[in-house]
Amino acid sequence: MTIPAERLDQIAHRFAELEARMASGTLEGDEFVRASRDYAELEPVARVAAEVKAAREEIAGLEEMLADPEMRAMAEEELADLRKRLPDAERELAIAMLPRDSADSRPAMLEIRAGTGGDEAALFAGDLYRMYERFAVEQGWKVEPVSMNASEVGGFKEIVANVAGAGVFAKLKFESGVHRVQRVPETESGGRIHTSAATVAVLPEPDEVDVQIDQNDLKIDTYRASGAGGQHVNTTDSAIRITHLPTGTVVTCQDARSQHKNKEKAMQVLRARLYEAQREATQGAEAEARKAMVGSGDRSERIRTYNFPQGRVTDHRIGLTLHKLPEIMAGPGLGELVDALIAEDEAKRLSALSE
Repeated sequence: MTIPAERLDQIAHRFAELEARMASGTLEGDEFVRASRDYAELEPVARVAAEVKAAREEIAGLEEMLADPEMRAMAEEELADLRKRLPDAERELAIAMLPRDSADSRPAMLEIRAGTGGDEAALFAGDLYRMYERFAVEQGWKVEPVSMNASEVGGFKEIVANVAGAGVFAKLKFESGVHRVQRVPETESGGRIHTSAATVAVLPEPDEVDVQIDQNDLKIDTYRASGAGGQHVNTTDSAIRITHLPTGTVVTCQDARSQHKNKEKAMQVLRARLYEAQREATQGAEAEARKAMVGSGDRSERIRTYNFPQGRVTDHRIGLTLHKLPEIMAGPGLGELVDALIAEDEAKRLSALSE
């Protein structure tokens, strides 16, 4: 995809303006925050645009040198190298210029729930949580559990965690959907392979200003927290259930000993769910385009299978199978799948732009 020279000049001009504003020392408060964000977003685009412009100018100069018999051989060699590198740089620029999801840079709320498969599904939900937790460590992110409902045999019936760091939602947003596991449960004496599933939802976490919640729209119940097997976690009514009446969204949190802390965490989850509902309602055509690319992110959509007997993981949306199950479940190996999904998304969006 060739970017017109005029567009390269526009990018350079806009970046120079931003640099001058940032260096002026006159920006304060929200104005400085906005300019800083714009600068951070444009900087990688401007850098690649400058490389493309320089390469094109160098090619033009070398083509003129071809007319000189003494310089021809050297010019042909350099031209061959530049013409080979230029398409990659132009593709990198086209990708950098693709419209960004406004939520890509945000932290995310990671929700994992055991699906079909009983105890084995809960164990698998726990395995998935540990996989994401280790992957997050590799990325330099911070994971903080917000709410969890542990299973009696281990694992989780449900766990919600906040994942904070650079570009969290951009990397994890394609993880939403049904994850299926095929393996022989430890409790299975006959050695039969069982299939169970867990659902994953990755929601961008909004700022408080993004989602205005009227306290009159909330029904807040308190109750006594209890753990797996029915034993009491504490003896006070510290657990919180918040119902958002206009949407019917229900959030519960019981892990902190403080009722105030549980309410704070429950509101954090509620805000993320309402923000995602707002995004889905406003994106319209963009949401349809995303669905055609690497899946809708719908929790009912089966996106990936983890086959333990064969040591493989298959992502059904892009038809990618990796025989690296231990490395993927350990966390770091997940990066190859994440990168492939992002690359597929970028390729499809580039293709759509050029049609």
